[in-house]
Amino acid sequence: MMHAMATTPCTEKTEKKGAITVPTSRFGALSVNPEKIITMTSPFLGFPNSMRFFVKPHGEESPFLWLQSLNDPKLAFVVIQAALLIPQYQAEISASTRQELQALPEQALEILLILTIPKDNPEGMTANLLGPVAINPEKRLAKQVLQDPTRYDACWPVFTTDEPAE
Repeated sequence: MMHAMATTPCTEKTEKKGAITVPTSRFGALSVNPEKIITMTSPFLGFPNSMRFFVKPHGEESPFLWLQSLNDPKLAFVVIQAALLIPQYQAEISASTRQELQALPEQALEILLILTIPKDNPEGMTANLLGPVAINPEKRLAKQVLQDPTRYDACWPVFTTDEPAE
């Protein structure tokens, strides 16, 4: 499992030039530009106290990213841009969700998929197509958006030749 429940609140220290230092359990203390902080309009299920995140690249050439909580140093999700993993994947974003994210109807949103990578079996990696994370990059607002469960799986195997349902 790639995340853990909150046990202690995050303490932030303000640094020079506006960056803040955020303690994380995986990466140690990280300096974060406040302009890169993403605020969830509603929390992830099971993580009601984590509303602020930032995206940290996994590596220079890796497609993987970390969605690291500022509220819980132990909470981080491995994510990937949906278009990189499944180019034909089209998350349905309702008008009310767009309004919640303060996005214009024609504005493109970033869509991230949360990955689950079994500790000793990376080939067993799955992507959550049922609950992608939609981000308005201009407003830095995000929400996990439930999709149609008859079309999408919460545990879609990444290393498969099967395409997700259309």
